Amino acid sequence: MARYSQEFKVQSVEKALTRRVDQTLTTLADDLGVGYSTLQRWIRMAKENKLEQAEHPMSKERSPRDWNKAQRLEAIMHCHGMNDEQVSSYCRKNGIYPHHLQEWTSEFISGNQ
Repeated sequence: MARYSQEFKVQSVEKALTRRVDQTLTTLADDLGVGYSTLQRWIRMAKENKLEQAEHPMSKERSPRDWNKAQRLEAIMHCHGMNDEQVSSYCRKNGIYPHHLQEWTSEFISGNQ
C-alpha cells in the first residue's frame, strides 16, 4: 500500500477542486498516480476538515525515554498504591508500560539517575 505525504494529499485535493472544466477526476487521479477512490476519499476528508489532521495525533505522543526525571518520579508516585489494573490503565493513557514504571523505580532506588 502506497504512503503519501500529507502535503501531497493536500496539493492533490487542491488540484482536484480547481481543475479545468474539461478535466475529469479520473484523469487527474491517473495524472497524480493515485486511485480514483483514494482521491475521492481525500476530497471528502478535506471537506470535513479531517484531511490535514489525519497524521497529527501520533506526533503528540512521546516515547518513555522522552520522560524527564521529574515526570518519571511523578508517574511512580501517582501509581503508588494502585492495583495492577489501575496501573495498566494509567500506562495506556500515558503511552508507557508498567515495566517502565518498574525500571524507573529501580533506577531511583539504586541512584542511577
